[in-house]
Amino acid sequence: MKAGMKLPNVTFHTRVRDESVGGPNPFRWEDKTTEDYFAGKRVILFSLPGAFTPTCSTYQLPGFEKGYDEFKELGIDEIYCMSVNDSFVMNKWAEAQELKNVKVIPDGSGEFTRRMGMLVRKDNLGFGLRSWRYAAVVKDGVIEAWFEEPGLADNHPEDPYGVSSPETVKDYLAEAAKSAAA
Repeated sequence: MKAGMKLPNVTFHTRVRDESVGGPNPFRWEDKTTEDYFAGKRVILFSLPGAFTPTCSTYQLPGFEKGYDEFKELGIDEIYCMSVNDSFVMNKWAEAQELKNVKVIPDGSGEFTRRMGMLVRKDNLGFGLRSWRYAAVVKDGVIEAWFEEPGLADNHPEDPYGVSSPETVKDYLAEAAKSAAA
C-alpha cells in the first residue's frame, strides 16, 4: 500500500452493545463495511499484530487514545485500531484499555489485512496469521499517508515499532497542516 491507493472494500463482522437484547450479554451482530468506516471522513487507521500484546497495549493504542484531542485539532475525524482478531477479543481489549476515543475494528478473518498486503505469518510466536504493524491517514477511503514498519516478512524475529507510532503520525499531520496554511 501507499499514498493514493483506495482501501479494499470488505465487510467486518462486529458485535455492538444493544440493551434491547437484554440479558447478561446485551450484544448483537452488526456487519459494517469499509465504506461505513471511511466514507466522507479523514481518519487514522492503525493496525497491529494482536490485541492484549505488549507493544500494542503499552504504547501504540494508548498513545493514539491519549493524543485524540490533538489529532482532532489536526483535522482527524476518527481513529481506528484494527487487528486480525475477532470482535469478542477486540471489544474486551477496548474495555480493558478503557477506550473512550479510539474505535476498534475486528478483522477476524484477516480479509482486509490480506487485501492491504499486510497479512503475515507469526507462527514463530504461536499467533498464526496476523497484521504487520502500520498506520495510515485515510481521507474518504483513499490513503493520504502511509507509515509501515520496516522488515515486512513472515515470522519476523522482532516486532519493529516507531514508524507507525502516534508521534510519527502526529508529526506528519502537523507538517501537512503547516503546508496547507502556507
